[in-house]
Amino acid sequence: MLNYIIRRLIGIIPLLFGITIISFAIIHLAPGEPTTQQEFMTPRISSDTRARLARLYDLDKPLHIQYWHWLKRFICLDFGRSLADGRRVIDKILERIPVTLTINILALVLILSVSIPIGVISASKSGSLFDKTSTILVFIGFALPSFWIALLLMQLFSVKLGWLPISGIKSLDFEYLSWSGKLLDLIHHLILPVFVSSIGGLAGFSRYIRQNMLEVLSQPYITAAKAKGLSRHQVLYRHAFPNALLPLVTILGLSVPGLLGGSVIFESIFALPGIGELFYRAVMMRDYNLIMAEVVLGAILTMLGNLTADIAYAYVDPRIRYGDGSR
Repeated sequence: MLNYIIRRLIGIIPLLFGITIISFAIIHLAPGEPTTQQEFMTPRISSDTRARLARLYDLDKPLHIQYWHWLKRFICLDFGRSLADGRRVIDKILERIPVTLTINILALVLILSVSIPIGVISASKSGSLFDKTSTILVFIGFALPSFWIALLLMQLFSVKLGWLPISGIKSLDFEYLSWSGKLLDLIHHLILPVFVSSIGGLAGFSRYIRQNMLEVLSQPYITAAKAKGLSRHQVLYRHAFPNALLPLVTILGLSVPGLLGGSVIFESIFALPGIGELFYRAVMMRDYNLIMAEVVLGAILTMLGNLTADIAYAYVDPRIRYGDGSR
């Protein structure tokens, strides 16, 4: 197992290198430059100032030279400074990560706690009213765009009913609240973002679990377990459910980057100070260093999530072991 993990970690290096090359080229081929954005903000900027800005950002050099300079900094774990305000990119990301992680962890907990029971019950009662109703609701939730749902919920609960805040992560008087008041205020602000970020995952996970459970329940050993007189709960959760977890592990491992990618949408809509909203601003400002840092972060999370899922296979299913030469 250790040799397998080491090989996979070493294999991440060339893959990450290729991702950075492609991403760097695509970002610089997109229309607009940081100097263009600053010129838009300051229309009277002179041509000499634009040239100095281009030299400052290394934009006057060939693309491969720009990439080489960026790669040397990246190897030293230095993502450079933001082209928008001059702050260190890593500092801007680190101060935004807690908000995004909090929302995504809460969303993942909500997804698992709701989708697993729905999937298991739907599979055990296949064709029932509950199964048909949950299938319809799940497909509706999966088909509706998350940004549209977010706008509808904001209109209902924030504008019309006034029950929940329309944006932000905390109230203006947050610093003057007690400890319990601060906690309630944060919960108040997180209800809509967490729910919106969970809708797509709820639909997908519940369908995967239902399909996996249906396949497992059709196996001969499940029939044998029923013939032995085991209770329905034992058959479902002791024999069927553990064997239906294996495909779910892969999806779960790859869901973290997906949730972070979805953060761009709902964080921008709810004006949340997370890395998704930061990425959106970086794209709008053509902040190359910040965009590359977040792209690399997403790539690393994707590869580590895939590796974690592969490792978890051995613990979910004892039949799977990773040897030195093969999986």
